[in-house]
Amino acid sequence: MELPLHSLNHCLEFERAVLWLSENLSFDVDARVNLFEGNIRVLGGLVSAHILATDSKNRLVQGSYKNQLLDLAEDLGQRFLPAFDTPTGLPYAWINLKYGVMKNETTETSTSGCGSLILEMGALSRLTGDPKYESASLRALRKLWSMRSSLNLLGTTLDVETGEWIEHSSGIGAGVDSFYEYLFKAHILFGKEDFWRMFHSAYLAVQKYFRHGPWYHEADMRTGKATYWQLTSLQAFWPGLQVLVGDIEAANSSHREFVHVWKKFGVLPERYLLDHQMLHPTEKYYPLRPELAESTFYLYQATEDPWYIEVGEAIVDSLNLYTKVEGGFASIRDVTTMQTEDHQHSFFLAETCKYLYLLFDDSFLVDRNYIFTTEGHPLPVLSAWHERLPEIYIPSNWTYVKKEKPKRASAMSLQVCPALSLNSRHGEQLVESACHIPDARNDHKCFSDEECGVDSTNCRRRSCSLGGYCGLWLII
Repeated sequence: MELPLHSLNHCLEFERAVLWLSENLSFDVDARVNLFEGNIRVLGGLVSAHILATDSKNRLVQGSYKNQLLDLAEDLGQRFLPAFDTPTGLPYAWINLKYGVMKNETTETSTSGCGSLILEMGALSRLTGDPKYESASLRALRKLWSMRSSLNLLGTTLDVETGEWIEHSSGIGAGVDSFYEYLFKAHILFGKEDFWRMFHSAYLAVQKYFRHGPWYHEADMRTGKATYWQLTSLQAFWPGLQVLVGDIEAANSSHREFVHVWKKFGVLPERYLLDHQMLHPTEKYYPLRPELAESTFYLYQATEDPWYIEVGEAIVDSLNLYTKVEGGFASIRDVTTMQTEDHQHSFFLAETCKYLYLLFDDSFLVDRNYIFTTEGHPLPVLSAWHERLPEIYIPSNWTYVKKEKPKRASAMSLQVCPALSLNSRHGEQLVESACHIPDARNDHKCFSDEECGVDSTNCRRRSCSLGGYCGLWLII
């Protein structure tokens, strides 16, 4: 079978990049790197590219690829392991690629830093057959979860030697964001029910203590009392995660607020003070972050609402108008003046451009099951990677685990009423409500409304009765 000319050119370009890396990239260097960033950007990129190089699309000329990217990934993963050699199993934030953990290295790290390693290191273990990478990241994740407060909240920074919290204020933004993301995506990728249980408890806590209408403020992990009322650009990933969970209404509500702030300034500022309705005085910059584009992509995939295409067009127009320069795209130093600075983060290409591209052309995803890491690297959802297939799984119209059963599509994607179609067939597909969120407990007992889900027959939010049971009590 001959490939179209444009596909052949892409394959040749990919092949050149793979061969160049295999001949020129070495991690045997005296360099102190951030474990979290090295994991999501470099290790994740190598693992994902290896999978794409060996999949059925034959993206490389046959015989030219001999697992060079996987070899590089394994070498890097091996260099990461000394960071986990702590009394708690929580990894140091910084590691020297040649010499390991340096003397007098800081013991402070973030929740994201030690709770967002499981996807890349777990995938590396599955590909190499060596469990040590997944084991190290899983031990750190479980230790971190054991440090949560009685409210199921986690702080922002901690000490890896003592296991004590340093910063107790927390939210869904910087320092914590990808921890929530990886709990749920690890459940999808590896099928472990304990990932789902951790995420479900954490998600309910976020909704209870951080959410204020469409916004999410920060709160003390010990008391749940609000600490900082501010929007940060990293929070814009949250609607995308909510789409995966199935909480479309809440995702749409928050997303529209982020879009409003984007349109107000032309781009999304790093920090906006909600209580004062003003920019943070020292964090007025926009470093080409991808989170708003990411959530726009997810919401369009879930709803096919053309409004999200319009949002994507507005983002592209803003980037071209304010950030495009001769050598690429420049970060904005101050959103009030649109002054640029000579810097372009790798996540602009890995995520911002990728999610905007997929928003307008999702052919890459057709009939394929992928999740994206927090750096935008695709990893396939494979039944062979599951210890067992997940029992609890929220279907959507583009990400689902294939089983030997009729394909499932959401009622939302088929544009039919869930109340009329739950027991019917639509062609060859079993229709299931896209809005359904189960109650926290199988016996439907509850202490608060946050433990109740969304009813599958009419998509209405259930509430907790005085008797302690979830139901449609407020509906006459």
